[in-house]
Amino acid sequence: MTANMHGKTCACCGLWRGGGFGRRDFMKLAGVAGVLAAIPAAAVAAPGKYEAMLLACIDPRLPVVTLDYMKGRGLLGRYSQFTIAGAAIGVVAPKFADWHKTFWDNLAASIELHRITRVIALDHRDCGAARIAYGADSIADPKREAATHRAALMQFRRETNKRHPKLAVETGLMALDGSVEMFGV
Repeated sequence: MTANMHGKTCACCGLWRGGGFGRRDFMKLAGVAGVLAAIPAAAVAAPGKYEAMLLACIDPRLPVVTLDYMKGRGLLGRYSQFTIAGAAIGVVAPKFADWHKTFWDNLAASIELHRITRVIALDHRDCGAARIAYGADSIADPKREAATHRAALMQFRRETNKRHPKLAVETGLMALDGSVEMFGV
């Protein structure tokens, strides 16, 4: 007699509904194994031609408005994304120097795997990472806040152009309502 330690519906014991591990159970297991085996092959590189990489902030207030912004630009399903505290600030500020290499390696991988032709960096207003990196005075009022982000975004643009001269760079500052002020060269 076989002892079932976990109860009659335990999948790990293979004793579903009080019976043994039968043909139907084997077919279910084989089907799941087949699906799991196929997933890594499909997910490893996601090869193809995409348009851009989006650099965005981890702020929990932003995923929906950022997605809406990218949808509005017709880029849904046509961009990769890298999310880090501060967005461009997280990539260029000395305070976050340990993070920089990770971003640049990831951008290079997106260029190779997805053949992107541009990177879109979106910082945002009321950013805690800006305060951490540059101090409370740097974001004390909307004008100083915009200047702080503009400087970080322009530094991001210069560093991107130096590493990937053929890659177009778009930079902007997003308000919490999702509106974006784009900063040019």
